[in-house]
Order: sequence, then C-alpha cells, then structure tokens
Amino acid sequence: MPEIVELLRGMQQEEASDLHLKVGSKPLYRVHGSLVPIESWPILSNAHLEQILREILTPDQTRAFDELQDLDFAYGTDNGDRFRCNCFRELRGIAAVFRRVPSVIPTVEELALPESIESFAHLRHGLVLLTGATGSGKSTTLAALINIINSQYQKHIITLEDPVEYTHISDHSVIHQRSLHTDFHNFQDDIVAALRQDPDVLLLGEMRDPETIRMALTAAETGVLVFSTLHSNGAAESIDRIVDVFPSGEQSYIRSMLSQTLAGIVHQVLLTRRDESGRIPATEVLVNTPAVSNLIREGRTRDLANVIQAGRAEGMHPLDDSLDMLTQTRQVSLAESRYYAKNKNRFADLPV
Repeated sequence: MPEIVELLRGMQQEEASDLHLKVGSKPLYRVHGSLVPIESWPILSNAHLEQILREILTPDQTRAFDELQDLDFAYGTDNGDRFRCNCFRELRGIAAVFRRVPSVIPTVEELALPESIESFAHLRHGLVLLTGATGSGKSTTLAALINIINSQYQKHIITLEDPVEYTHISDHSVIHQRSLHTDFHNFQDDIVAALRQDPDVLLLGEMRDPETIRMALTAAETGVLVFSTLHSNGAAESIDRIVDVFPSGEQSYIRSMLSQTLAGIVHQVLLTRRDESGRIPATEVLVNTPAVSNLIREGRTRDLANVIQAGRAEGMHPLDDSLDMLTQTRQVSLAESRYYAKNKNRFADLPV
C-alpha cells in the first residue's frame, strides 16, 4: 500500500479538505480553513517526499512532471476515495497538495446554497459561470447542479475537466467525463469535438484562455447549456475578466456575445462556521435579465452592482446581503463576514 494512503485516509476522520506536503515541514491538514500539522508524522525530507509521491505516479505522469515540474492529476484509493492533486517544485524541493473529493455528491440544500442557484440546472441553454478563489467550493456546486440534471432530465452531458473530480453515474441522463492529458489533449480542440457529439450540457473545468472562452460562448450560442468556472472577485468583475482577456479590437464583439449567451453568474466564498463545525458558503448571484444584457453590451459593468441589489425578484443578490444574513443568524462571526465583505462599513455596527 502506498505510504501516502495513511495520510489520505486520515483526512475524512479529521474533517480535512486538503493535505499539504512540503520539504522541511510535517504534513499538514486544512481543517475548516486552518492548516494543522500532523504531529504523528516526521518532518519531511526531499528524498522522503519524492519517494512518497513517485510511488503513486504513473510512468506518463512521472515523465510529465520531470519535464514540466508541475502536474495536476486525480488519485483514487482502494476504498473509493478520490483526490485532486497537484505536485510542483519550489525553493526547498518537491511539494504537493491533495484535495479530498467526497464520494457522495452533496445537494444544493446540503451545501446551504440559495434556491435561486438551483434554477440554473433547469435551463435549456446559455452560459453559467461559477466564480471565486481557489478552494471556494466552485467544483462542488457545479457537481450538485450537474447531479440535478442527471437525475431529472434525459440529456447528454459531457464534462471536460483537469482532472475529473466528482464522478457521476448516468441516471436519467447519459454522461461522459473526460480528463485533460488522459482523455483529451487541450480544451479548445475537444470543445469542438464535443459539439459534434450532440451534447445538451457541457461542463468545462475552467475558462482559462481566450480560445476556451470563445468556444464556450459559441457552444452556448448554438443552444448548449454550458457550465464553467472562473477566478474572480465577484459577478460583475467576472464580465470584465472575460472581456479583458481579448484584444481591444475584439472586446465589443465578445461583450455582444456575452450579453446574449450568459445565463447567470454565481460567485461564492467559503466561511468558517461560528461554532467551528465546518464551513458555509456566502454567495452573490447575477441573472441575465434584459437590463443586465444591455449593461454588458454597453460595457457598463460598474452599474451591475445596482441591478444585482435591486434584482431579488429575479433571484439575484449581492455578496454582502448573503454575509449579512449569515451574521444576523449567527452562523458566522462578524469578523469573518467583515473580512469578505465588499462594503466593510456595513458590518461595523452589527452585534458581535
């Protein structure tokens, strides 16, 4: 049995989301947002850590890591646990982070997400973006939405991921999941291929470059329901992030495409619960109404905050409203909400 399996199995018992391995340090678990050293383990040397990691890499993965000095991959243990992994080199030597992917896909209700987010699973077409920092729960929310479609609709779902995280079993839908470097070589070419395979739903792990973004917009424009993720600090900021990737001469055209194809944006952050029993998301939701579409097309993203604030009837709400609710119901501390708030003055006088 690979040596690392002991550490991976301990993650569930300790309620850890991540395992960090670094030369010169004991292994660390991230538990409810905080890094905690595993005292029963020794401080890792570079030779020991190299041995631990190379024990679980395939020959192809080993060659890729030696060439690029960075590697994303998925790893599964004999008992069915799955992990999203990244190995890399840093100043002291090799290092790695393993993220635990629960074997059971949680529901929107179990994730404590607002009902308006579930509505995106019932759309026929359009682009739905999940945004936020790394570790904010984007992939888990996407998995919950895909699971709704899979369990309620007879559709063809294709996922292109790097790597595959949550595994889905075809239910009412037929679902194919593909992993970068294992099942396909790059997102741009495989999106083109996927569009020839009669998809109803297409999940892209991340929109990371102009061509992937362009193909995602094209897919949504042709009638496919497209889900993807983006690193940004809010719903309105996501629009600018997409448009700014393109040369200035193309930006007007991209805004026009986005105004027509965007269905909505969910931005989320993960907060530590007040009783330290786990983590809970705070969200911001943008729904593409005619008013939103006009602002996107005209490049007036600075005015989207006002539309989000006034759009509760359409399922929209700003992040600070979500934070305020979590604070008022004492699910998270005032300090935690203020840290993530966009308008920190709003939280200055709330009861502790």
